[in-house]
Amino acid sequence: MNTEDILKEVTRGVVECVSREELVKKLSSGKRLRVKLGVDPTSRDLHLGHGVVLDKLRKFQDLGHTAVLIIGDFTAQVGDPSGKDSTRPVLDHDTVASNAKTYTEQAFKILDPEKTEIRFNTEWLKPFFASPATGVSDFINTAKTVTISRLLEREDFRARMKAGSPISLLEILYPLLQGYDSVAVKADIELGGQDQIFNLLVGRDLQKANAQEPQVVMTVPLLVGTDGEKKMSKSYGNYVAFNDLPNDMFGKLMSLSDELMYSYYELLTSEDLAAVKAEHPMEAKKKLAGLITGRYHGAEQASAARAHFEQVFSRKELPEDMETFRAEKAGKLSYLLVAAGLAKGMNEARRLIAQGAVRLDGEKVAEDIVFEPRNCVLQVGRRQFRKIEK
Repeated sequence: MNTEDILKEVTRGVVECVSREELVKKLSSGKRLRVKLGVDPTSRDLHLGHGVVLDKLRKFQDLGHTAVLIIGDFTAQVGDPSGKDSTRPVLDHDTVASNAKTYTEQAFKILDPEKTEIRFNTEWLKPFFASPATGVSDFINTAKTVTISRLLEREDFRARMKAGSPISLLEILYPLLQGYDSVAVKADIELGGQDQIFNLLVGRDLQKANAQEPQVVMTVPLLVGTDGEKKMSKSYGNYVAFNDLPNDMFGKLMSLSDELMYSYYELLTSEDLAAVKAEHPMEAKKKLAGLITGRYHGAEQASAARAHFEQVFSRKELPEDMETFRAEKAGKLSYLLVAAGLAKGMNEARRLIAQGAVRLDGEKVAEDIVFEPRNCVLQVGRRQFRKIEK
């Protein structure tokens, strides 16, 4: 591939590139570039929103470059203020360490482990505060290169100050800590979501202050969740997790609006958009769901998930592979939901019933009735079924 073709490939879906001229120069150099992505392990699961930037990182790997995946085990305990309207809760070390393990395992569903350098930023950030003789002086030398006025340029900080919402000193320092990651690993390019642009640019500033060639900054859009409104997030319940079961993943993707589907094609696949838009929307959506499910679970599981979806939703048939649960005595339906593994607890079970999400033999249940043991099919939502036997 020539430089122009490579440029077209790596900038597909990119929101900002600082700067394009520098990117062309780096890509034309023939050097194996160090392409950095930092992730703070603030939860256990990665979702397709993370997949957008991981896919971009994999693209650079396929072109022969080195992916530097930084697990922010130090910065996760500080809390990234990007896009937040209030101070985030501080995570303890054990939670961060547990989350970090799952992040690395899940990231390799996309990244090539042979071309990935995994680094933890405690390696260089913890020493900043460990020894007055060396660490603190290094931090002071780094901190004095960034002005308070520069840090307060952040849009989210300005909005919070205007609203009278407090901003902690740790949050002020966060961009400095994240930015130093780029110095530590000598990044040539850094990738991130579009809400990360400020932090990534601070990385450029710190590299210049440390006599390094500044990294190129490339940001990608924040993937809109399955609700079609908010960015994909576990807290909003509109996410598709890497570890979702194949049927659940396929079903969630089939719930996308047509407009959102095309956005997923652009950000999560390399398919030709013009060709996709020429297809019937329903067939295009099934193809998208199959592509993404196949990436995380394999082609065979994706094919089975499509067959399941068509059986249950297109032809309104019951799935053939329902789990069986034996109900031995009468009791509240909410208890049965929990016992059968269809709800995590009694509160959730009662909420599902109140929302009209529970059906017995296809009939919606309006209240938490007393269930008398009998042979039937218990259904929650559109995708969860149990065959109940007495």
